[in-house]
Amino acid sequence: MSDVASQIQQRVEAHREDIIRFLRELCAIPSMESQIKEVGERAAEEMRKLGFNKVWFDQMGNIVGEIGDGPKKLLYDSHIDTVGVGDPAEWQWDPFQGKVEDGIFYARGACDEKGSTPGMIYGLAIARDLGLLEGYTAYYFGNMEEWNDGSAPQAFVEVEGIRPDFVVIGEPTKMKVYRGHIGRVEMKVVAKGKSAHAASNYLGDNAIYKLLPIIEAISKMERPDLAYHEVLGQGRITVTHMEVTTPSLNAVPNEATMYIDRRITFGETPESAIAQIQAIIGKRDDVKAEILKYNDPSYTGFVFETDKIYPPWLYEENDPLVAAGLNTLKALGEDAPQTGTWAFSTNGTYWAGRAGIPSIGYGPGDEVDAHTVLDRVSLDDVVRATAFYALLPKMIG
Repeated sequence: MSDVASQIQQRVEAHREDIIRFLRELCAIPSMESQIKEVGERAAEEMRKLGFNKVWFDQMGNIVGEIGDGPKKLLYDSHIDTVGVGDPAEWQWDPFQGKVEDGIFYARGACDEKGSTPGMIYGLAIARDLGLLEGYTAYYFGNMEEWNDGSAPQAFVEVEGIRPDFVVIGEPTKMKVYRGHIGRVEMKVVAKGKSAHAASNYLGDNAIYKLLPIIEAISKMERPDLAYHEVLGQGRITVTHMEVTTPSLNAVPNEATMYIDRRITFGETPESAIAQIQAIIGKRDDVKAEILKYNDPSYTGFVFETDKIYPPWLYEENDPLVAAGLNTLKALGEDAPQTGTWAFSTNGTYWAGRAGIPSIGYGPGDEVDAHTVLDRVSLDDVVRATAFYALLPKMIG
């Protein structure tokens, strides 16, 4: 295995400049609000250059590359869309051209999550060239995770009909093997009232006021109402947004809606989470709680409706796929590789949480830099990650 690892590392180093150039070109292409066609085409160009068997856009508009021809299916998942740049004045450099300083590349998407794309694509090509994909058909899946995490993989399995046996998620993991994260449920509470002129407000029924005691109760929820898990951490609840329907700014609002982000851990379910809110509301017809659905069209016009339920998931350190990830790092020279979990949500909510497909995370970058003006990644880590992606199929066996 040391000879194989050495061959991989030599090939990775030979491609070093190609990998870095590829990353910089990916980040130079804006892909906000899930508009990933152009950046997907750039990824497709690289996969064709490296000789992938087949490259195509699925119906949703995600880019897919297939390599190898074995019966087992291995999929590398990285989302190639990003959040927006926010206030441009907060950036000290062009967020798309970025900058390199002390070996760190700063650009929108460098950490979250274009940083794993070059390593995944080059890693699979190197694995094929060295005979490490024997028995596997592997896929690179460049998707729109920011669109609604879990939707892209769910559509890939249920609409495209491709169900992998193993998944590696390229969200930033600080070069550790990640094995799970907390889940969440998105809900809304709608209060109905009665409009009236503000000058005669006593004739109306203010919908906003009906939500105030509910918001107050939510703000005080803590253990034991919110479960705690020793690895995944504390369940959380946050009112994140509000909307009001009113005839004018001089009228009593007749409807008010608030949105809730409920982070759930093991021991909690979507049903129990919404039941907690319903218990606060009580039995009444003018205030209702429900779990949200996602049915926004992608940039291709494709619609895939799904509940906004994102289950928690966690594998033990001795799980075969987690162990394969750790053994891969050992073979590449790490004496004491570590595992971890994300604080945020990923496509693992579907792969592992809903579909039960063995999944791990591995990627360059630190999640604390995601969505910030310090979106950044170590270029050495981007290159080093390529070796992991190349060797892992062999270690899975």
